[in-house]
Amino acid sequence: MLIIAGLGNPGTQYAGNRHNIGFMAVDEIQRRPGFAPWSKKFKALISEGEIAGEKILLMKPQTFMNVSGESVGEAMRFYKLGPENIVAVYDELDLVPGKARIKTGGGHGGHNGIKSLDAHCGKDYRRLRLGIGHPGHKDRVQGHVLGDFAKSDRDWLEPLLAALADNAEMLVKGEDSQLLNKLALATGTKADDEPAKPAKAPKPAGQSHIRQARNFNQPKALPTTGPMAAMLQKMFGKKESDK
Repeated sequence: MLIIAGLGNPGTQYAGNRHNIGFMAVDEIQRRPGFAPWSKKFKALISEGEIAGEKILLMKPQTFMNVSGESVGEAMRFYKLGPENIVAVYDELDLVPGKARIKTGGGHGGHNGIKSLDAHCGKDYRRLRLGIGHPGHKDRVQGHVLGDFAKSDRDWLEPLLAALADNAEMLVKGEDSQLLNKLALATGTKADDEPAKPAKAPKPAGQSHIRQARNFNQPKALPTTGPMAAMLQKMFGKKESDK
């Protein structure tokens, strides 16, 4: 059994918010043949169905975003499932609109719904992040996520949600790369993996290359003892008394 939990806030006043893209995603899946009407259980709206021979429980927690984990955790324990049997679908500020990424585990990235799921379900569940874009300044984030999608957003939002529902079998089977390719084709974005971390610069051995360059032409100290010192004294007439 697999739980696919879309995250969002309940109530008609939040229905069109960017923060509710998780609700929108599972709504689109539920509209496909084979799913029961929405009913109430586990402090959520739920719909049972089947995809690719797997029993699926779609969930829209009605506890408000910040405590979504209470609802999903209750369902997980009722069915004696683990976090590996959960897929969370939610909004991601740090992805451009229409971009999607999926991974297992990781940090919450400041997302309160994910913080709650981590607390109630453990961290090793799959996370399908759907990009809503960043407003450009942290002071505008709350108004952005709790604001409705603009009409122009329909150009990528509707194809994204439709492609996700049409290819939900890939999500269930764990065919993540294929799913991301389908979503990218639908929205005209580029499908790729997590951004590669920049390679760390090698630690300098001894002096840095800048200091080495600065010191390259500096004269080295002349020896004052030994055979070389004696030879220099003979060549330049330097005596002990001259020192």
